[in-house]
Amino acid sequence: MTRTAVVICPGRGTYNKPELGYLHRHHADRMQLFAQFDAIREEASQEAVTALDGVGRYTVRTYSRGDIASPLIYAASLADAQALADDIEVVAVTGNSMGWYIALAAGGAVTPENGFRVVNTMGTLMQDHLIGGQLVYPFAREDWLNDAARKAELLADVVRIDALDGHELALSIDLGGMLVLAGNEAGLSAFERAQPTVQDRFPMRLANHAAFHTALQAPVAAEGRARLSADMFDQPERPLIDGRGKIWWPGATDTQALWDYTLGHQVTETFDFTRAIQTAAREFAPDLFIVTGPGTTLGGAVAQSLVLADWRGIGDKSAFQAQQDAQPFLIAMGREDQRALATG
Repeated sequence: MTRTAVVICPGRGTYNKPELGYLHRHHADRMQLFAQFDAIREEASQEAVTALDGVGRYTVRTYSRGDIASPLIYAASLADAQALADDIEVVAVTGNSMGWYIALAAGGAVTPENGFRVVNTMGTLMQDHLIGGQLVYPFAREDWLNDAARKAELLADVVRIDALDGHELALSIDLGGMLVLAGNEAGLSAFERAQPTVQDRFPMRLANHAAFHTALQAPVAAEGRARLSADMFDQPERPLIDGRGKIWWPGATDTQALWDYTLGHQVTETFDFTRAIQTAAREFAPDLFIVTGPGTTLGGAVAQSLVLADWRGIGDKSAFQAQQDAQPFLIAMGREDQRALATG
């Protein structure tokens, strides 16, 4: 029996020490695909993706860089999307932040090679400019119940800080029960001083992350548009859900508009991952939500997004876990205990 699935591609920060060797462990049969990516890296005088994945030692300083992490995550995630079991029908594709670029390739709107060029170019530009930074802070309770009042308070504080002289701060990603904020050092530091530490780790800075999805990235967007042409984009083969919750339908997509969004709004405006997941759930009602690897951290944000929507009556963390235990519907391919559920 066919299982329908929405495929969800991860963003930056998902290739960490446990993921080192992911391409070689899980996709030794796709080295010909990776060789094409290596050739694109060689054209830019950059180290091969397969070599980076195959080294014996992981260092945060190296592997958190945009020009290193982005192509590795792209290769791993796209290969996972191509490795799904034959009985899985992909009804839509979406992604978080950089995962939008991967979704474009997984959904057929760009070729695997052109998708890699987009990711490698934008990841390198982000690293070269490294404008501002990001931090993560939760608003939902630990049982994943929505706290709309707390979210409103936090966003009001963001507006207050952003209005201060020399301070820049904005909502970068609406990520389930978390807010990803981005800005300059003054703005980020002011928020850290203003808000209490919760769960012993938040607010948490993200290493080597720029102020993604804010106006600070306008120079990066402009340079990306100059380097990446609209003719790289095709009609998608599967529906794509972007960072506003908009669906780009096969056969009905303005590819110029898709290019414009990808290298415009998507770079400089808030990415609403929560809305993308809720749109996927409501519009496509899939049997499965499949989060491609590498890494496993995005699964929590997907689950929280569904809880916030009260999808299928799942109203809190315990209700989610009960349904997940009874019949897994959220599959993270980066988890060894779940991978086989998607690959067969």
